[in-house]
Amino acid sequence: MRVTVVVRPKPGILDPQGDAIARALAALGLAVSEARVGKVIDLEVDSSDPAEAERIARAAADGVLANALIESYEVVSG
Repeated sequence: MRVTVVVRPKPGILDPQGDAIARALAALGLAVSEARVGKVIDLEVDSSDPAEAERIARAAADGVLANALIESYEVVSG
C-alpha cells in the first residue's frame, strides 16, 4: 500500500529556500507573500490494511523522516 508523508518546517522556523522562492516569484510579478519548502516521501508499505500502513508511516516519520523540533508532518494514504 502506498502512503505519502509530507514534511514541512514548523511555523516560525526559518526557511531560506522558501524565502528565496517567494522573492523570485515576487520578482516575476506574482502575488505571493510566503513560500515554505518541505519534502514529500512516498512509501510503499508492506501491508494491505490502511490503519497499519498509516501506523508504519507515522512511526517512520517520528523516527527518521521528520525532525520533531523544527518540522511537522502529515500522512496521506493512497
